[in-house]
Amino acid sequence: MPLYEHVMIARQDLSNTQAESLIEHFSTVLADNGGKVVENEYWGVKTMAYKINKNRKGHYAYLRSDAPAPAVQEMERLMRLHEDVMRVLTIKVDAHEEGPSVQMQKRDEREGRRERR
Repeated sequence: MPLYEHVMIARQDLSNTQAESLIEHFSTVLADNGGKVVENEYWGVKTMAYKINKNRKGHYAYLRSDAPAPAVQEMERLMRLHEDVMRVLTIKVDAHEEGPSVQMQKRDEREGRRERR
């Protein structure tokens, strides 16, 4: 089956648990249509470069999936119809990278830094 990476931006006024439940909801949509989510990451609330629907921030989520094209199309369709999801980006990849995504690597680097004196 083809491999995909999905990035989703949800509204900023959702709680963290609601944003993570959206990830689970769309993961089950893929599973119901014959695919599977290999890995998912919740990146947290981040500031966007420009306003989307009068929102300056949003909850970012990242999914790696192994699913047939119709399952991905159905998940994207439901994401675009969902009122809490502002943007969706899906990319077909040849292979999934091992380990955490670049966003999570940046977070780990920041935690390892010392305080300036």
